[in-house]
Amino acid sequence: MNESAVISIAIAEDQALFRDCLVSRLNDSQDMVIAYEVTNGRELLEKIDRNNLPDIVLMDLNMPEMNGMETTRRLRADFPDLKIIILSVYSEPHYIAAMVEQGVNGYIAKNALFSEVREAIRNVNRHGFYFSQDVLKAMQAGMVYKKQKAITLDKLEGLTLREKEIIQLICQEFTAAEIADKLFISKRTAEGHRNNLLLKTGCRNTAGLVIFAIRNQLFNAEAMDI
Repeated sequence: MNESAVISIAIAEDQALFRDCLVSRLNDSQDMVIAYEVTNGRELLEKIDRNNLPDIVLMDLNMPEMNGMETTRRLRADFPDLKIIILSVYSEPHYIAAMVEQGVNGYIAKNALFSEVREAIRNVNRHGFYFSQDVLKAMQAGMVYKKQKAITLDKLEGLTLREKEIIQLICQEFTAAEIADKLFISKRTAEGHRNNLLLKTGCRNTAGLVIFAIRNQLFNAEAMDI
């Protein structure tokens, strides 16, 4: 996981005023720098360089030519480890669920305060995910993923007690090194457990593991302070 001192960010946003505001405010943050900005997903795919990937892509869901959903699919296929945060005017759980299924690392409503955007970027860079309390509570309340309950039940039964312990610590934003210290295991072992969890649950990334844990009552969203 990249925890560099300066977080490089690519912004894909078609509304010029909103984009300019993001660029200006994020550049004012000492630990962030804008790598480049584009107006739609197609431009982003043309611009992005495999040899010089940004740490995070901050992307609007609704864009002309290629929207955030399709762009995320393409990015996930070509750059599976790239961290993606979605900006959207839509806060309904089914929109969020659809993007989590595509493997995004965070989802922020466009009416959020700028402080939340900055917090989300830092959390995703360090921990691999960011979802607001409202989003997590909606997941926990069963407002999304209901059709997948029968599938996830089999996956739940395949998890060991140690793996359940690991996923709870991941939900609490512990890094692999911190999990290793807490459980008196090596960092490599902690990372191995995380990889096993991804394989067993079918999740794309850490963000997916968090949602899996919450919707299957392995972790209580009320306990999260993000």
